Amino acid sequence: MKSTLLDWVGLAGRVLMSAIFIYRGVHKALGPAATVGSFAKLGLPMPGAVYALTLAIEIGVGILFLVGYKTRLTALILGAWCIITAMAAHYHPNDPAQMVHFMKNVCMAGGFLQIVAFGAGRLSADRR
Repeated sequence: MKSTLLDWVGLAGRVLMSAIFIYRGVHKALGPAATVGSFAKLGLPMPGAVYALTLAIEIGVGILFLVGYKTRLTALILGAWCIITAMAAHYHPNDPAQMVHFMKNVCMAGGFLQIVAFGAGRLSADRR
């Protein structure tokens, strides 16, 4: 099986899409008190449980998506996570900077829906 340029582009897309989740998840893991405090400030219920869920999704699901394992499912989870975090943390219509983050999350969710529709490509654990 010979890889094509599009196979490598698909892999690069997964690397770039997963990078923000893995990076931010590790950052949150290194500062649990600050992260839980931020979640509490947002008014989220059970900030400690939200923290654990956040690490599982951002690091765990982010890595699974990166390697292309159960890619359609992980893309769906990450896409939903983008919408949830957009609504919970960034939807402030009177704050243009936060609305940029909101729209960025919505855009990323759209990219994940493309993966749900078309899959991970040949260079993925799903294809092995």
